[in-house]
Amino acid sequence: MRANCSGRRQAMAQKVLRNVTHCIFDMDGLLLDTERLYSEAFQMILDPYGKTFTFDVKQQIMGLQTEAISRFMIQQYNLPFTWEEWAKQQRANAEELMRNVDFMPGAERLLRHLHAHKVPFALATSSGADMVDLKTANHRELFSLFNHKVCGSTDKEVTNGKPAPDIFLEAAARFGVPPPPGDCLVFEDSPNGVTAANSAGMQVVMVPDERLDPERCSHATQVLRSLADFKPEQFGLPPF
Repeated sequence: MRANCSGRRQAMAQKVLRNVTHCIFDMDGLLLDTERLYSEAFQMILDPYGKTFTFDVKQQIMGLQTEAISRFMIQQYNLPFTWEEWAKQQRANAEELMRNVDFMPGAERLLRHLHAHKVPFALATSSGADMVDLKTANHRELFSLFNHKVCGSTDKEVTNGKPAPDIFLEAAARFGVPPPPGDCLVFEDSPNGVTAANSAGMQVVMVPDERLDPERCSHATQVLRSLADFKPEQFGLPPF
């Protein structure tokens, strides 16, 4: 289930929605149901130390790149690792868990709809290219529909990770005819991602975890329970 951020939805509905021509998607927890598996992968590292990976900690690192997450976790839990050691162990755990990842509700329908109507869309994920390949192994055909993919943790052009705007600005710049930022609509599930999109000058549709504090949804252009609830025509895109 996803959040309704009920205390904010009425205010969200009053925001002016501008027409767009291009879409940019986050991946983990938005298109693919990976966030619960990441939590399991993190907990596997913490178990020998008798520590618990809480949602309060998780919501602080959602959307960050590999090094930033690793450094945060080591400091937060006072662990005897270098960030590289944490990242290596976390990746090994993730590889074991993420070989059969499913789509989030509404994701496949939306991507196929945009492609059928020739709306250009790109992927902008904090994951590295190797992890993207692993997570999408069973969905190659659908992910081939993206105009391009920007993988923040391994892309040399992305200097700063979310919440900096770099990844979304780079994603927009790589379209055949780069649109102005205001013509791009970002889809995100994390507060850090929403902040990055806002900083890039883009509207952002947020589909947050149901446990997320509603206050952390308040800066999104629109908040939805699921991508299945998205109405393209509200942003000037072809309706379903």
